[in-house]
Amino acid sequence: MSVWYQMAMRSLPSSEPELGTLIGAAIKAMRLDVSWTEREFAARLRTNQAAVHRLEAGRQRHIDSQLATAALRLLGIRVSVDSNTPGRAGRREQRDAIHARCVGYVTRQLTQRGWEVRSEVEIGEDRYRGWIDVLGYRSSDGAILVIEVKTQIDDFGRVLRSLGCYARSSRDAARSLGWRPRIVVPALIALASVETDSRLAANVDLIRNELPGDADSLAAWVDDPATKAPKPSVALIDPISRRRAWLWRTRADGRRRPAAYADYRAAAAAMR
Repeated sequence: MSVWYQMAMRSLPSSEPELGTLIGAAIKAMRLDVSWTEREFAARLRTNQAAVHRLEAGRQRHIDSQLATAALRLLGIRVSVDSNTPGRAGRREQRDAIHARCVGYVTRQLTQRGWEVRSEVEIGEDRYRGWIDVLGYRSSDGAILVIEVKTQIDDFGRVLRSLGCYARSSRDAARSLGWRPRIVVPALIALASVETDSRLAANVDLIRNELPGDADSLAAWVDDPATKAPKPSVALIDPISRRRAWLWRTRADGRRRPAAYADYRAAAAAMR
């Protein structure tokens, strides 16, 4: 089993500190770094020591935003808000028309082969909430196919982390749908463009380690439950292709035929 998959199987943090506690701890740590007492700090803020103590403790129900802002500014602390949570980037892509076309194509192919399919399956919660692009189930062997669909790949590491998280959560998601999962196979399915294929080729060592399965073995297993379940796999698709083989090998897997499109823009133009 690959390293990223093992990491994804570990439990995620159950809770995070409240905002007031985080701010208070940062203020206190920086105050101590500059060697100010609570009394001296309060004087600089033109407040009293008790107010500083409450702020740093972070236990009050309603944080004093004006005092907190003044304290942060005085100490030179910059606050940033990270809205780029693990599932958000994929969620934005799911609203893209070309991505939706690819998801629809994958869904149809699986349905035609007897799989039960759901798209945009929500998993996790809070910061760790995400959406599985395509979740397939085959009742004859309890197989679960977890598919991450990509039209472009900007950060291959992030794609692997997301797919690992989705694989970890797929059994619970499947059970919530009334399915009985026994086998889980994660797969990255990407738009067949030269741009994407080149990005995959540039990460060939990582792919061979983390996604050692190929399009042929994945397609054979999707068609026939008697076939041995493949390892985590990667394959390419062209959602407007009429070819019988719907999952294509990547260039790194030895495919010689050119990809269907130069890049995302060319694919979008063709599909419109």
